[in-house]
Amino acid sequence: MKQVFIVGLGLIGASLATCIKKTQTNWQIIGWDYSTTTCELALERGIIQEKAVDFATGAKNCDVLVFATPVAVTLDYFSQLAQLDYKKNLLITDVGSTKLALSQAAERLQLPFLGGHPMAGSHKSGINACDENLFEEAYYIFTPKAEQTAELALLHELFKGTRAKYVELSPKEHDEITGMLSHLPHIIAASLVTQADVFNQEHPRAKQLAAGGFRDITRIASSDPIMWTDILLSNREVLMSQLTLWQEEMSKVQRLLIHQDRQGITQFFDHAKDTRDRLPIHKNGAIPAFYDLFLDIPDVPGVIAEVTTLLGEASISITNLKIQETREDIHGVLQITFKSQRDLEAGKACLEAKTPYHCRVK
Repeated sequence: MKQVFIVGLGLIGASLATCIKKTQTNWQIIGWDYSTTTCELALERGIIQEKAVDFATGAKNCDVLVFATPVAVTLDYFSQLAQLDYKKNLLITDVGSTKLALSQAAERLQLPFLGGHPMAGSHKSGINACDENLFEEAYYIFTPKAEQTAELALLHELFKGTRAKYVELSPKEHDEITGMLSHLPHIIAASLVTQADVFNQEHPRAKQLAAGGFRDITRIASSDPIMWTDILLSNREVLMSQLTLWQEEMSKVQRLLIHQDRQGITQFFDHAKDTRDRLPIHKNGAIPAFYDLFLDIPDVPGVIAEVTTLLGEASISITNLKIQETREDIHGVLQITFKSQRDLEAGKACLEAKTPYHCRVK
């Protein structure tokens, strides 16, 4: 039996282990995590088949080594790995959010590395959030060298249980694209929330009015601060360049306002609307999608319990519930968040069939 050694058994590492186990009967899944409790849970729940004594022991005996750790932590492991007598045909990969720093370090240390990045996530973290459907229909980016065709084919086969869509990019292109489409938006969302918080000190009622649209467009600001610190520092050069361009764009808008340039402002919004309207719908991309269903419900006792009971009886999981808006005239709007497109569609079909309430997906 070949061995795949997964270092880091949080959401991504544990979910990936589950996907491998589902389709690869000739691979033994070994796991290790700095948390002893996490290792024990992974073993008890059958997520891994064996836990390594320590990192060095697992790394020396495996055929494929998967780092499901933050980029900075992975770089530290690279230094340790370079000192070990690992197998001659070892293949190393990872699931980190940036690729250039790791690729350069692997080149310098002469490690057999082929970077990977599954573009999937959850509002939950840790081994308890393990989900074998986490990667379904998500993009799984690989950053191989030209000569790594056999290694790439091996990873495609090993990870086929993810049911992800494979994409190939260079490490530099990967970091530039994810910087623009994921990392920069997280910075902007966090800065908007921070600015609003300062504003709230002067205008306490603003916090009340920040519900609804403002809260929705800044949802990604709720991401793990430690993880995002690691991501920003590992993609520092790209983000400094993009932040400069962002500041220049905001300066253009400021000048339009200074000169009261009505036509220029209209063109600014028109271009943005046209570009946004042409973006793909319901596709997993650089930022994991939010699977929201909006349900018009009457303001009567028991209606929310009715909805959640129907979904529970249909074995459809939900991750969040929120009353988005309350109108005194007719209905309230119940926002139901699901963890996947499949659950969203099943939930919509269930509620349309069993209730008179109008359902819609934005």
